[in-house]
Amino acid sequence: MERLLKEDELPDWFDYPHELLRIVNQEIIDLDPWIILQGDQLRTRFDGIKNRYPSRALVPFARREDNDDVACWDKDYPGKVVIIHDFASSGYEQKEEFENFWDWFRSAIEVMIEYEP
Repeated sequence: MERLLKEDELPDWFDYPHELLRIVNQEIIDLDPWIILQGDQLRTRFDGIKNRYPSRALVPFARREDNDDVACWDKDYPGKVVIIHDFASSGYEQKEEFENFWDWFRSAIEVMIEYEP
């Protein structure tokens, strides 16, 4: 099973950024409460988001364990990371955005430091 979406599963507008590939290859995938999505979890979330938000072109890559937030790339915001609250009503899902992957990653590390399960 592929850890990430294969080229033929990805939308034509998207390629995984080097930054994500780097942390996945280094197995930096558990930033509790953020988890980098892989395998079946990634595919299930990708398909679910496509069905729940058909007007958006999103590629998820991480989710929070303590709520329904999902970090995604969005065709309408090239290079940026958007946080959606999955399962929210369409039009109300957008919560936050980061200028790039590393900005999101820094924030995820800060959340990990402060998080107490």
